[in-house]
Amino acid sequence: MAAIESVSFSGGNSKEIGSSEGAVVRDADRLDAIGAIGIARTFAYGGAKGRKLYDRTESIRSGMSEHDYRSKKTASLTHFHEKLFLLKDLMITEKGKKLAEDRHQFMKQFVRQMEIETGQSLAPD
Repeated sequence: MAAIESVSFSGGNSKEIGSSEGAVVRDADRLDAIGAIGIARTFAYGGAKGRKLYDRTESIRSGMSEHDYRSKKTASLTHFHEKLFLLKDLMITEKGKKLAEDRHQFMKQFVRQMEIETGQSLAPD
């Protein structure tokens, strides 16, 4: 149970890891949120919730409480900046760090391609 309770991102506010099992479970959960699977999940969830693909007028929030993180319905691409791009640096295990780096680079390339295809920078100012 302790390993499961240590998983949540909650706006970047992590709980303490009490075991190596907790570290593996947390890394696995975060790895599932990034890379190709993470991109697909982000846009599927955003579409199901009626969120915009991107909105250049949105500001990227940081240092949020869990309430702040969950209270504003941001565009799917803003979610990359508020959460997904942060996960690489939150990995615990060496294997998790390696896998996260590869997936992080893939997401960055995806965002660059979105910018090329839309003819504008999609990262909020």
